[in-house]
Amino acid sequence: MTSPPFVVAHGRGEHWGLTAKGCLDRLGPLAGANLGFLYVTETFAPHLSSILTFLRETTRIGHWVGGIAPGICVAGAEYRDDYDRKGGALAVMVGHLPPDSFHVFGGDAGEWPIRHPDCVGLVHGDPRDPGVADSLAGLACEAGFLVGGLLSAGGPPAQLADRVLAGGLSGVLLDVSLGVLTGLSQGCSPVGPVHTVTEAWDGVVMQLDGQPALEVLKQDVGELLARDLRRISGYIHVALPVPGSDCPDYQVRTLMGVDPGHGWLAIGDQPGVGDPLMFVRRDSNAAQADLRRMLGDLKDRLGDRPIRAGFYVSCIGRGRHMFGDDGAEAALLAEVLGDFPLIGVFANGEISRDRLYGFTGVLALLPGQPCGVPKSGGVPT
Repeated sequence: MTSPPFVVAHGRGEHWGLTAKGCLDRLGPLAGANLGFLYVTETFAPHLSSILTFLRETTRIGHWVGGIAPGICVAGAEYRDDYDRKGGALAVMVGHLPPDSFHVFGGDAGEWPIRHPDCVGLVHGDPRDPGVADSLAGLACEAGFLVGGLLSAGGPPAQLADRVLAGGLSGVLLDVSLGVLTGLSQGCSPVGPVHTVTEAWDGVVMQLDGQPALEVLKQDVGELLARDLRRISGYIHVALPVPGSDCPDYQVRTLMGVDPGHGWLAIGDQPGVGDPLMFVRRDSNAAQADLRRMLGDLKDRLGDRPIRAGFYVSCIGRGRHMFGDDGAEAALLAEVLGDFPLIGVFANGEISRDRLYGFTGVLALLPGQPCGVPKSGGVPT
């Protein structure tokens, strides 16, 4: 009486063909699956089209989304080519959805969002595309809430939406009737108050609150770090608070450099005069606590419904770099939410709603029916 969960298989190997066949063998019977997710690490990047062809022809599943990622995150495993140089890795998740409840797209989403308003998009973007942020805003305006990430930053075309493609956005839109739940978890914590940009130009912030921006940074990070600014590299970042949010929400951007002579800061964005800005630090304890908070909120919203599938995107700067152990994030997801089919990637930027984030984790869950409740919504048996 209930829709079965999706099925996940994954593995690492020297040859893409043997690795893909091993994953296919582990998938087992596919029970009418009509949608597949496929991610490969960069070692297998030249073979993405061949892997897709093999899986499509063998499984007879027509619709596939995914691509090439710096790393793959699945239940019980984490694959990063920068951790392990022995071959490449791939992960597959397949399952069944009502044919009219999803739409795979590459570039233009067409008229489907008009007929299916307020949907959720599981999307991928190209970090080499300078217009990807504008594309996100446009798609979110048409479709609804977006969850996803930016894939590989180098090599061949990295996205997959029924075919291999490059540039813009791609992915799958899910109808509101599927009841997808989403959550965002920050990986950095504030080190000072929110300031106002009072002078800036083309990604360089000259003044905050009427003072030289570098002096404000030094005040916020404290005397110890201010004495040797080399120590803040990779630790202190800039955050742009999201206006109008009903909870603490901010987009983390890299602090690209400092100009001690002028007191200027170069950052990986282009805030304007009057925009809010604050400084944040990478904090593994705070990141773990915030991830637990996000998962606890999703668990409450799930109630007694099972999870048919999970889609997780984490920043490439998280994983072992932030939590110390391979697979720590996936293990925490399982600790709070229980075992469920999970697939995801480590990305070059995370997508939530209509914005690009950094050092965050974003999760989308596809819930099933509560145990004993018919799909038609009748009285529980």
